[in-house]
Amino acid sequence: MDSNIIIPKHIGIIMDGNGRWAKKRMLPRNMGHKKGAEVFQDITRYCNELGLESVTFYAFSTENWKRPVEEVNGIMTLLKEYLVKAFDYEKENNRIVFLGDKSAFTGELLELMLDIEEKTKDRTGMTLNIALNYGARNEIVKATKDIAQLVKDGKMNVEDITEETFSDYLYTKGQPDPDFILRPSGEKRISNFLLWQIAYSEFVYMDVLWPDFTRKDLDEAIIEFNKRNRRFGGV
Repeated sequence: MDSNIIIPKHIGIIMDGNGRWAKKRMLPRNMGHKKGAEVFQDITRYCNELGLESVTFYAFSTENWKRPVEEVNGIMTLLKEYLVKAFDYEKENNRIVFLGDKSAFTGELLELMLDIEEKTKDRTGMTLNIALNYGARNEIVKATKDIAQLVKDGKMNVEDITEETFSDYLYTKGQPDPDFILRPSGEKRISNFLLWQIAYSEFVYMDVLWPDFTRKDLDEAIIEFNKRNRRFGGV
């Protein structure tokens, strides 16, 4: 990476195209998810090497439960395998945060998620956000309910509610908003991802399926981001 390139603080990545990757090769869809999980681990390491403060991977949405049971079960199995190996990242000093409604998860999977968050909470390196059972509308409704309850209980005044206050009740509390959102696979939509946080994010779309995504592709996305003129509503 050219030394003149500005490395973003936070990238949001919509991992898309696993199923189409498998279909092109006449493989089961879960083989695409397996390959996509390998790419996820490599790109995570590369983001850390580049010096990002945060990276958020959209792994499983609130809508993804509608997929065939066999596919969902395969994704959950892959997730368990990843979580068991999660501390391979220990030398990289990553703080790991799971964004989303954890109430849908039970047993070993939930225990692993909570244990990893607890054990990595004081790490000082990159924050690795993994969005699981995540939906941005759901996140905004939850934050609204939490704040409304505080007002109802007399612990907060309506006048105290600001954009900054609201952000403190989102899953990404304390993290910078994404500088850009990356979506490979050729699709051009947000898919209920970080709707509050992306108010002034740039969008980079790439015509490459996630299982084929490489470090070189991320370099190209960052270079494209550097070409943008971010005015944040100004001139």
